[in-house]
Amino acid sequence: MNEPDVPSDGAGSSCCGAGPMDCAFSKALLARTGDCSLAQRVSRGERVVIDCSAPVALTNCRTLMGLLHAHMRFALKLPPPSRPLLHQQALRLQCGTVVSLQDHLGVTHADVHALVGAAQARHGSLTELPWSELLPALSAWEPRRRRPLPR
Repeated sequence: MNEPDVPSDGAGSSCCGAGPMDCAFSKALLARTGDCSLAQRVSRGERVVIDCSAPVALTNCRTLMGLLHAHMRFALKLPPPSRPLLHQQALRLQCGTVVSLQDHLGVTHADVHALVGAAQARHGSLTELPWSELLPALSAWEPRRRRPLPR
């Protein structure tokens, strides 16, 4: 079976320009769907971004996001890897991934680094993840509803 094209540098996995150490799960962390022991909040201009403090962990997370983008492209109606994701698409992919990995691994904590490491340890490689088992929880993720405006 041919493996789908995976961008090696995380290109196409974000809706915004990515810096060299920008966390692959920054939107999930900012939305408080998960946390990460290696994340560092940094202010750049008027934005708050999340950088990863470990290059190896960053590579693993970006690889997982690239694989998910390639495998879930049709089901989640994502653009090709050569085009960037819209904010909502990136949020759904990142937050849905955290939730689906929690469900798949049977854990309650949402430390992204630990989840990616546990998934890699259980399956031997991120490429061997059971994509069809991850899809239901990933595609079911919905953002929190906004509160109605006071009248």
